[in-house]
Amino acid sequence: MEEKDEKERMIIGGEEDDECIIKEQEIIPTFEDEKEESCVRAEQEKETGSEVENLRKELELYPSVPGLQMNFVGGADLFGYVGIEAVLDQMRMKTMKAGFEFNIMVVGQSGLGKSTLVNTLFKSKISRKSCTPNYEEKICKTVKLHAVSHVIEEKGVKMKLTVVDTPGFGDQINNENCWEPIVKYINEQYEKFLREELNVNRKRRIPDSRVHCCIYFLPATGHRLRPIDVEFMKRLGKMVSIVPVIAKADTLTVEERQEFKEQIRKDLDANGICVYPQEEFDEDPDERLLNHRIRESIPFAVVGTDQEHQVNGNKVLGRKTKWGIIEVENVAHCEFANLRDLLIRSHLQDLKDVTHNILYENYRVRRLNESNITFSELELGNVLTIVRL
Repeated sequence: MEEKDEKERMIIGGEEDDECIIKEQEIIPTFEDEKEESCVRAEQEKETGSEVENLRKELELYPSVPGLQMNFVGGADLFGYVGIEAVLDQMRMKTMKAGFEFNIMVVGQSGLGKSTLVNTLFKSKISRKSCTPNYEEKICKTVKLHAVSHVIEEKGVKMKLTVVDTPGFGDQINNENCWEPIVKYINEQYEKFLREELNVNRKRRIPDSRVHCCIYFLPATGHRLRPIDVEFMKRLGKMVSIVPVIAKADTLTVEERQEFKEQIRKDLDANGICVYPQEEFDEDPDERLLNHRIRESIPFAVVGTDQEHQVNGNKVLGRKTKWGIIEVENVAHCEFANLRDLLIRSHLQDLKDVTHNILYENYRVRRLNESNITFSELELGNVLTIVRL
């Protein structure tokens, strides 16, 4: 009986010893655990280091003010939720209430489908030709500019769109200086905005009629840029953001289109022509990468139409030929979708920023440095404004 009890105690004691060993093995860290923890710490330190580096780069973007110390506080440094991100919702609400303005100019000789492309871009009848009752196509003896404005609303967001057409450009036998009315118009809009800015009692929101983008239509010749194309883009490339497009690109084969695009890019580089997006305006690596892909696609080979057709049971915008339907928004058929994304969905605000902060600023500095705009003239204009009030 005693031997039996002793055996049971030995078995129980053995089990307890095993449990102790297991518990000790769970508590004592192994070499692999230490290695894994060190890797985790290294990753955390790396992430923290990258965050600090990013903060340093962001700090460099802010102008230094003598005697002012600037530090970044974020992440774990905050005691709790502040609500700074809510400013984005505030900006969105203000923009939706007030709306915004966007002004584009279309330039090219008659018959290249400028009106049709503009209608296709905004999926509405907004071109001058579409808005004029009993419109008759006439070849103008001189270049005349016509601006048509519309208010477009989509999902509560209002946009005042102004389309500036240039009938008569490139339609004459002698097209010498045919770009001068366009240069004059662009400068007039800059001048109008400058005068409003310099008023003593200026408006809270200055009407913006400056041209934010110029779509320049190239005929699908399949050869190279014509002298009028080179001269126009050289003269206006530093005044307005130019986006060149190959009009009616469905008249070229895929191989011809690619060769034509490559030749145009060579001609642009050879003549020192700057088109949008300009490389010197890229602000960060992500933007530089995106804009580099866009620059490799310029000029966009586009097709415009406002006709819908049935394709596999779906309605699509396209041009019907005896060989099939050319789908306008199909990137395999043309590059209209890329142009639309650039102008509206990805770079619309950037086009406005480049116009205001760079192109208009260059004009403003030049005008203020000229002798015909003096402080006495500005004072006289301000006095006249006050008298009128």
